[in-house]
Amino acid sequence: MIQVLTNLVVSLAGNGDIKVVLIGLLFGLMVVGLVLGQELAFVLGGAGVLIGAIAMGDSGITIAMTKIYDQMQSYSMVAIPMFVLMANFLTHSKVADGLFESVRYLFGPVKGGLGLAVILVSTVFAATTGIVGASVVTMGMLSLPILLRSGYKPSLACGMVCAGGSLGILIPPSIMLVSMGSYAEVSVGKIFFAAIIPGLSLSLGYIIYIMIVTRIHPDWGPAMSEAELAEMPLKKRITGSLVNLIPPLILIFAVLGSIFGGIATPTEAAGVGALFALILAICYKQFSLKMLYESLIDTAKTTAMVFIILFGAAAFTGVFMSLDGDQIISNWVLGMGIGKWGAFAIMMVIVFILGMFIDWLGIVMIVFPIFLPIMDQFGFDRLWLVAITAVLLQTCFMTPPFGFALFYVKGILPDTVKIQEVYKGVIPFILIIIVVTVLCAVFPQLVTWLPTTMAAGA
Repeated sequence: MIQVLTNLVVSLAGNGDIKVVLIGLLFGLMVVGLVLGQELAFVLGGAGVLIGAIAMGDSGITIAMTKIYDQMQSYSMVAIPMFVLMANFLTHSKVADGLFESVRYLFGPVKGGLGLAVILVSTVFAATTGIVGASVVTMGMLSLPILLRSGYKPSLACGMVCAGGSLGILIPPSIMLVSMGSYAEVSVGKIFFAAIIPGLSLSLGYIIYIMIVTRIHPDWGPAMSEAELAEMPLKKRITGSLVNLIPPLILIFAVLGSIFGGIATPTEAAGVGALFALILAICYKQFSLKMLYESLIDTAKTTAMVFIILFGAAAFTGVFMSLDGDQIISNWVLGMGIGKWGAFAIMMVIVFILGMFIDWLGIVMIVFPIFLPIMDQFGFDRLWLVAITAVLLQTCFMTPPFGFALFYVKGILPDTVKIQEVYKGVIPFILIIIVVTVLCAVFPQLVTWLPTTMAAGA
């Protein structure tokens, strides 16, 4: 079988470069597999092993396996199950419940105040989870029934929950940043620094949009009624917000503070965060053997999903590099004469389009091996490039037709609210993400200032 395929490749190449044909087949198999709806991990790994065997025989299979083994040895990957476990403990502990209850009353008198509460609580919760699913589902179940009951426009309510919940994958700690840093061979701690200002900028952009749109259309986000506000006096709103903010702030300080202070690596800090999240669950009286079992099982499932995609992508990348694919594509892009910013724009457009169909991990595994060497030749800072890609990857959770956050929210909504309302609601927030991405490109200090400052002070 392999010999037949090898002969076919040789005949297709003719007098041309056989490596170009093999690279074309490698990506062709990937596209066909994805179109047929096969799992990304097996599509990438299968294409890599098959083309490796055709190109180099047993050596090609060895290259693919060696790359998988190298990925398994990455110490920073240990942080992923710990951050996932931390997120599961926090979700079960219901830390966000009391905070949202207090903050929504605090901002209730303002038009769009419930929306502001959603974004603010989502931002705090994002800094303690690192997983979009946990953030979106938690905020959706907390806020969507209240938002709809309060008269909020369904599309606006859905959009803000999708956008706020998706911050969980960008604001550190984040399993996406850990995976991207490990793959790009950039310090995970520095990427955590680099993502803070862009993440907070997105949160601020969402808040500004909600304030503007509810001022123009007051009926889209009405203020709470006097009768409802009377249920919680102003003093209780303020004290409740402060008291409920303390536990997540302690967790954020324990995780990020230990990394930024040089006390612990991201991997060690992830373990500290998981332990503290478990303590919070106990303090909030949510701990049980069933809760522990469910958290561990969910963590195992998520971790296995992430790792198997990483391993399949490692095999794909190993064969791609062995065929000099990075150099061939670099020469092709450089020969186009589009310059460094043209190449950067192409990369960002590809990331955005792929985000409509596959998840962030698949995008990173496909785009990085192709474009990182090209960006290196143009002199781009890898830290900046990884961080700005992470910002744009926020869109992959919200772009129709397959954005995960869209379906998380639809699963919470009543049947009277159609999926089209969710699609309409996320469009303004997707545009905000694009604007912040452009700002980070025009003003790279938004990404690089904090890592540089912290490194100088270390």
